Amino acid sequence: MQENSGRLWSAATSVLLGLTGLFLIFGGGQLLFLGGSWFYILAGGVMLGAAVSGFKKPELATRLYASLLVVATLWALFETGFNIWGLEVRLLTLIGFGVWLLLPWVWRSGQRWLTDKREVLGALAVSCLALLISCFTSYSIDGTVPDDRMTAQGQPDPTPDSIPDGDWAAYGRTVGGDRYSPLNQITRANISHLKRAWVTRTGDVRRVDEGGAAGPDQGHEFNLEVTPIKVDNTLYMCTPHSWVMALDAATGKVRWKFDPRPDAADQAKNVYLSCRGVTYYKIPDEIRTSCRTRIYSPVADVRMVALNAETGQPCDDFGDHGYISLRQYLGHVPHGFHFVTSPPMVAQNRLITGGWIFDNQANFEPSGAIRGFDATTGELAWAWDAGHDPETWKPGPDDVLTRNTPNGWGVYTADLNLGLVYIPTGNATPDNWGGTRRPFDDATSSATIALDIVTGERRWTYQTVHHDLWDMDIPSGPSMVDLPGPDGAMIPSLVQSTKRGEFFVLDRRTGQPVPGYPVEERPVPTAGHAPDDRVSPTQPYPTAMPSLTPPDLKESDMWGATLLDQMICRIEYRQSAYEGQFTPPHVGQTTIVYPAFYGIVDWQGITIDPQRKIMLANASYIPFRIKLDKRGPYEASGTLPKWDGQGEKPDAKGDALSISPNYGTPYIALTSPWLNPLQIPCKGPVWGTLTAIDLVTKKIIWQHPVGTTRDNGPFRTHNNIPLPTGMYNIGGNIVTKGGVVFMGATADDYLRAFDLATGRVLWSDRLPAGGQATPMSYETGGKQYVVIAAGGHGGLETRSGDYIIAYTLDGTQNTAAQ
Repeated sequence: MQENSGRLWSAATSVLLGLTGLFLIFGGGQLLFLGGSWFYILAGGVMLGAAVSGFKKPELATRLYASLLVVATLWALFETGFNIWGLEVRLLTLIGFGVWLLLPWVWRSGQRWLTDKREVLGALAVSCLALLISCFTSYSIDGTVPDDRMTAQGQPDPTPDSIPDGDWAAYGRTVGGDRYSPLNQITRANISHLKRAWVTRTGDVRRVDEGGAAGPDQGHEFNLEVTPIKVDNTLYMCTPHSWVMALDAATGKVRWKFDPRPDAADQAKNVYLSCRGVTYYKIPDEIRTSCRTRIYSPVADVRMVALNAETGQPCDDFGDHGYISLRQYLGHVPHGFHFVTSPPMVAQNRLITGGWIFDNQANFEPSGAIRGFDATTGELAWAWDAGHDPETWKPGPDDVLTRNTPNGWGVYTADLNLGLVYIPTGNATPDNWGGTRRPFDDATSSATIALDIVTGERRWTYQTVHHDLWDMDIPSGPSMVDLPGPDGAMIPSLVQSTKRGEFFVLDRRTGQPVPGYPVEERPVPTAGHAPDDRVSPTQPYPTAMPSLTPPDLKESDMWGATLLDQMICRIEYRQSAYEGQFTPPHVGQTTIVYPAFYGIVDWQGITIDPQRKIMLANASYIPFRIKLDKRGPYEASGTLPKWDGQGEKPDAKGDALSISPNYGTPYIALTSPWLNPLQIPCKGPVWGTLTAIDLVTKKIIWQHPVGTTRDNGPFRTHNNIPLPTGMYNIGGNIVTKGGVVFMGATADDYLRAFDLATGRVLWSDRLPAGGQATPMSYETGGKQYVVIAAGGHGGLETRSGDYIIAYTLDGTQNTAAQ
């Protein structure tokens, strides 16, 4: 009976190994035909041979498999070196089979167990030794900020905001967007004593049923991305459904809550339900108003509301009893085609905003014009309209701003001393085909644009991508910093982060690269673009600043959970159009886009310590794929209804639900993150990093993977071994005078504190929901606090919630630090 059981196990082993071998033979043959690696077809053949031998000659079967394991180890080392993630995907599947073969009832010849298994044991020892050695390799750039730089203080702030040290009065603390707190009660020495001080739930939660399959928010990205601001002893913030709230800074108690009740039709069509922040402003004393301190906040139905900061009631002398409509001057705006997620810039009695225009729907969408309103009355003061002559003007009641111009949807920053606001722009839609873009579209897209705050006149433009076909819009305004010039004098500068992972250092007065931070035009791929479009033969690259742009992909970079799905990724790589970064989207063939529109550095932008001249950037790495298809077959089949821009956009049907329709153009676009059938990225770790860059020496000080796979498994499950792969992240970081960097953002739901000097994790706290927001820090009652919004992100599929969490040192440490 025991002998029969052994035969059954051996037969099952042969069948399983044989099926795996057949899969590898067919897939490996396809890969080899495409010009790819020979290993997979070889491995499949050996597996199949071992499977057949297992029925009659088990000793030959084990030797064949042992030989495969040794060859696989040598091949893996040749392809990837001692890279744990590269070896893991190549060897663990084979090691798993090898361990199975050690079972005493599998493939026995009748001799002693050790005699039958010694070849497999030896091969497993070789493979496991390679994996063990690779565990000690590092994916970090190690370095330390010198002690004299860590203690350097006393440099002037880059913007004259006159903000009390204990306040966080704007999205980036100052309108210059440095995200630096001059507080130093929380330090590297006492961070272990940081505890939760209070937790407040906003009550604004994702509205779906228990299974997530129905409800008014189903199909929308529900993202709590807010960074609260703090003025005096009050925190102000907004929620995904446009509520505005004021909290007591010491206790988290809700002081007031205002629901602007957005129009249901608009909110139902918005693909993103998000509000990143509100703006505080005190109306100048010389202006008469009964509502002097105000909170301005975007509303999901394309309005802006001004509230009394003390009471939370609408300011009656602003617009229409507290509201202005951002639809005015835009002509026809279908529901969901225009809304604002970022706080407006309010300075010098101007409220300046643009907004998000629905990507990739048509080439006749609403205008992306930037508008400046009187911050007291809400009356339009100026509009910067790239397609109008003159481009800065004040439209009349019946005028319409030029449709389909590049928009500015991110957070704006400013230099109040220069009187300039800096606008990060996107593209004239659609993103991946530019055959109908006008000269003024190409001149102002994917650029930093400086406008006069009061008049709206354009002072300068600096473009970071020419004729952008990859959705490389600038997602966040630049951060201000003063840098030493060649003669030692300080130059008022800014650093513009990009989705590409490049950093442009410009003189914020002129928009020209700061001396010592040059930019050069480099050739990029041009072949294969749509025949009725064009591409730029060169793109700008900063040559002195470190880059977070990843190397171009190779077939050997492909990844997965197993050897099998990795092979599928390698086949897809060979089938795709790809010649490196800026490969133009092809018609009828899938194109790999890397870096992709989710960014290396997305809307979170960067942090700058203005005293120590250190820049901090958290980055994500995931490729996407784009395919342009002729629209005719989709419309002929009825899956994509025709539309001329009148009325509401019709809903697509069936297979067309996930496409970008690009109405008014010859093509539709299919765009998605590059995942294999197990929903595992086809590009392996590291997927997320945190980097410190010295802005004076222009060198990376340190860089470390950040985040683990704890909450991200195959098939997009939320349970996994916490492997230190670095993780995708959305949300920014902040830095304090105490030398501590705080960051949530990662898809494993933690708030972490890092040592600014080394990048080492000093402290962490598990969040009740995804922390895809930028934290902030303030002081009240003699205590320094750190606050983060933990509510999850629909795009990353992190846990959803409605938590605002504050941390401070325990009582003993607070007393000692004062």
